[in-house]
Amino acid sequence: MDSLEKKWEVYAIKYAERNDRTRNDSFIFDDHAHEQHSIDYFIWVLKNNDQIVLVDTGYDQEEANRRNRPIIRSPSKAIRDFGINPEIISDVIITHLHYDHAGGLNEFPNAKFHLQEMEMSYATGPCMCHETIKMPFTGKHISQMVENVFSGRVIFYNGTGQILPGISTHMIGGHSRGLQAVKVKTENGYLCLASDATHFYENFIKNKPFPIVVDLEEMLNGFKIIKTLASSQELIIPGHDPLITKYFPRYNQFDFVWRLDKGPIKKINF
Repeated sequence: MDSLEKKWEVYAIKYAERNDRTRNDSFIFDDHAHEQHSIDYFIWVLKNNDQIVLVDTGYDQEEANRRNRPIIRSPSKAIRDFGINPEIISDVIITHLHYDHAGGLNEFPNAKFHLQEMEMSYATGPCMCHETIKMPFTGKHISQMVENVFSGRVIFYNGTGQILPGISTHMIGGHSRGLQAVKVKTENGYLCLASDATHFYENFIKNKPFPIVVDLEEMLNGFKIIKTLASSQELIIPGHDPLITKYFPRYNQFDFVWRLDKGPIKKINF
């Protein structure tokens, strides 16, 4: 089976950042809670020759304005500038339905969306009656995904999902009920796009949970699961850590793209 798997190139595309945060926004029970702590926002491109899979869509300008969380560049424009027409993308993995991961669904009109059953149930269920739980979701995005279900554009998984040879998704939960991580076969072994299973390296390295959490035990167990999905800890990719832009090589002339599958260019202290 292993020999039949394709080997994929993996790229992180940065579309936004926030520097108006503190460590209190990133870690539960932190000793330096009031120190400044930045966050970056990424989507990810998986590429094998002409075959392309997108992981998450980011959020658009409308959402940026609504939440007062500016974007540096539109994710769909960033993809175009990277040389990929969003209209030719046939497969988009949605790790979960929070606004910053599923806020650009309509930018990919010909894509099938790969999603956990649990995430769809969670985002449309009674938990959304609680303002605190509802906060990271945007109703418009959820409605768009429901429309995609009815138009036959959503592929659901209940646990592990085989997307294409060399790409699988794995149920994590914790941060959101149906959060899934992505395991990718590369020339250097298996890479884990952890998404929000670990926002920052520090979350999983020091076992420090992120404050937006629906199930703390699942989040803590998720730190263990993502370690089993990657061939080495250096190939675990946090969802929002600015250190990604320091550890991994910038790709060609692009100042917003980093190549991940070749591994880090600097030692990561685990």
